[in-house]
Amino acid sequence: MKKSVYLLGGLAALALLGGCGWFKGNSTKRENIIQPKALVELVPTLVVKEAWSHGIGKGAGRSGIRVTPVLHDGKLYTAGVDGEVKAIDAASGKVFWSRDVKLKLAGGPGVGNGVLVVGGMDGDVLALDAGNGTERWRARVSAEVVSAPAVDAELVYVRSNDGRVFAFDLNDGKQRWVNDRATVPLLSLRGNASPHPAGDLVINATDAGKVMALRASDGASAWEQSLATAEGRTEVERLSDVDGDLVVDGDVIYAAAYHGQVVALSLSSGRQVWNRALSSYTNVGVSASQVYAVDDQSQVWALDRTSGASMWKQDALQYRWLSGPAVQGDYVVVGDVEGYVHWLAIADGKEAARERLSKNAIRATPVVSGDTVYVVDVEGKLAAYRAQL
Repeated sequence: MKKSVYLLGGLAALALLGGCGWFKGNSTKRENIIQPKALVELVPTLVVKEAWSHGIGKGAGRSGIRVTPVLHDGKLYTAGVDGEVKAIDAASGKVFWSRDVKLKLAGGPGVGNGVLVVGGMDGDVLALDAGNGTERWRARVSAEVVSAPAVDAELVYVRSNDGRVFAFDLNDGKQRWVNDRATVPLLSLRGNASPHPAGDLVINATDAGKVMALRASDGASAWEQSLATAEGRTEVERLSDVDGDLVVDGDVIYAAAYHGQVVALSLSSGRQVWNRALSSYTNVGVSASQVYAVDDQSQVWALDRTSGASMWKQDALQYRWLSGPAVQGDYVVVGDVEGYVHWLAIADGKEAARERLSKNAIRATPVVSGDTVYVVDVEGKLAAYRAQL
């Protein structure tokens, strides 16, 4: 079985995780952890107010899992590691329904066509009615699920932690196909990118630094492209995961790899449109003109969307072990290890606003809808922030 590592304060404090286990404690001395850069006093240029907050069950804690809420049809769907699944009114924070599914959850939720799907630490896949939380079907995969399942018109796509991608019938949960061609290294970062349906293809990112396009009809490979090459004397030096969720916009895929590159790929062929050497452990964010990435020192970069050229770099949040970036109008939003949420201007990277959700780390990428950002910390506190854009 492969092992996963969770970045805690940088590579100096890598903590080993069993592929199917919980984080048992920091195996390194505290003095070896790189301390977050101190925040400077900020005079906000953007007004942000908390609209509501809510507990969503037990959070990921120190497991390294990033369980991100999903917004769909005005509802925010959440999943707690302890098995609590909720549907919350995105505007008011009112809970529409709540269900304890009696599973240790690690992946999800994914929502579409009236169905909500979550994945478990023991390989369970559970589909619920998105309207009322009643169970629709259950299935199993070959390893734990630590990324959100993806739902399209007919199928549910699930990535298991051993590199396999499964397709299940949306209506009854019967397995349609499985792709097991992805190479799984001995050691990888804790987390996986979610499968991404795109027309007649499903885009999958691997722990070996590749992006693969699978045929939605049968799971066969259509193309693959490397973003990183495993190099170095040790397994840690050879880490090359694509862990952050992919962004597909038209015929272009944007992705980033640890010890690799940020790239733009052709959806139809996998051909590289451009690449930029930059090691990232999160997803990228995309606006009309730029691509945003967090590097492995938690510096935020803006790259030109058409060429990959560097537009600006913000190092004021260095070593604050940021979440993935989300784009909200003219701002990039990230959470940090001390529970702060930061708004950076996309024009120059300067910090425009800052709010503190809690004293706990924010690892899940913020969810944006218009003037509202939804942020969850590792202990399961969820808050909605409204910005005067």
